[in-house]
Amino acid sequence: MAEQYPHYIEFRHVYKTFDKPVLVDSNFWVDAGETVAVIGRSGVGKSVSLGHIMGFLKPDSGQVIVSHEDITEFGEAELRRLRKKVTMVFQSGALFDSLTVAENIEFSLELREDYDAENREEIVRGLLSMVDLSDRADVYPTDLSTGHRRAVAIARALAAQPECILYDEPTTMVDPIMSDHVGNLMLRLKNQLKLTGVVVTHDLELMRKVADTVVVLFEGKAIYFGPVADLEKSQHPHIQEFLAMDRVV
Repeated sequence: MAEQYPHYIEFRHVYKTFDKPVLVDSNFWVDAGETVAVIGRSGVGKSVSLGHIMGFLKPDSGQVIVSHEDITEFGEAELRRLRKKVTMVFQSGALFDSLTVAENIEFSLELREDYDAENREEIVRGLLSMVDLSDRADVYPTDLSTGHRRAVAIARALAAQPECILYDEPTTMVDPIMSDHVGNLMLRLKNQLKLTGVVVTHDLELMRKVADTVVVLFEGKAIYFGPVADLEKSQHPHIQEFLAMDRVV
């Protein structure tokens, strides 16, 4: 399959309409081990793109390639297999409030091949250490800050040993110190575990820190797809306006 679909993730002429067109001839790709940021204003199809990668949504037309496979027509059983490789960190964290931090992470261990009750605590301890939350194992999510909940959600995603993590606005509603912490954590995972990543974000500082490549969506189209370093050189008026607003902030 890798010969036919050389990129780990690829959108080929993807269209999606709800009340109005959300994705219009969207084309971009993510190579294994790299991180791509998807940026743009609210409502331009960033989170909808993540929904297509996870198989929660299907395109009206076009192809969605994930893990070197065309998943456009996948059924639920095939998508379950895919979701063992590709996992998502939701903006809300999507943690279980009735479970402790450690129990939330344990919940994902069932997806692992090497999981058994003997090494459960060891794996959970290792994951908590990786996200710098070793002292929060017995705390409940409602007692954590938004940033710490995001870190727990990342640890839970890692528990399933994925090849790829999708992040939906990981630094939204997080204070600057915690935002920096989450960004450093994402960078560490990319460098140490060689995970493929897709980050939907408004945060251009985070984009510059963790992404190799950036996709800018505007009116449903990818108006820029290329290296982060070259984004500033784009002459597209919307991109120039977007960058100028960030400099003001």
